[in-house]
Amino acid sequence: MKIAIIGATGHAGSFILDEALSRDLDVTAIVRHPEKLPSDVPFIQKDLFELTTTDLASFDVVVDAFNAPKGKEEMHQTSLSHLIEILEGTDTRLIVVGGASSLFLDTEKTTRMIDQVPKNAPFYPTAFNMYEGLLKLKQSKNLQWTYISPASLFDPHGKRTGTYLLSDDYLQRNAVGDSTISMADYAIALVDEILDKQHEKQHISVVSR
Repeated sequence: MKIAIIGATGHAGSFILDEALSRDLDVTAIVRHPEKLPSDVPFIQKDLFELTTTDLASFDVVVDAFNAPKGKEEMHQTSLSHLIEILEGTDTRLIVVGGASSLFLDTEKTTRMIDQVPKNAPFYPTAFNMYEGLLKLKQSKNLQWTYISPASLFDPHGKRTGTYLLSDDYLQRNAVGDSTISMADYAIALVDEILDKQHEKQHISVVSR
């Protein structure tokens, strides 16, 4: 199985890269700055928006760990639109590192987290555009995709416990009532999904135990 990771030097992307490499998977990083990668990692040096169907044709799975820069949060939408365009109709599966804003807050699934975020909140542009990106993904016609939301707190400094709880698109909490997941444990869940392929065309979420 050949795996490409877009944004492999970013926060989440670097954890996913490390986890995939620790399992001896065939991984290629797609980055703009390969000098930030470990020296032995194969890479494609290219901007996401310049990627073509041909660039990704040899991969079984593409992981989208792209993170839009501050002030350009709409790129969370446009980047996903581009990936959908070049991957629709192919055999390549797209797994997206999503956001928590799209998760439902109630079991009746009438209210999402984004509905409770004030529009003047500093993180609203990111939350809104990531949610809109998910809607575009759901509208795709002939694409194998999985969208994996982290818990409300997505912690780059959290410990790697090796365990996690998987849920659907409802904001799940752990045993002590917190909605949190370390990036290290999130990476475990994502790589497990790559290998197990249990949630095609589904929005799922991950929380710590």
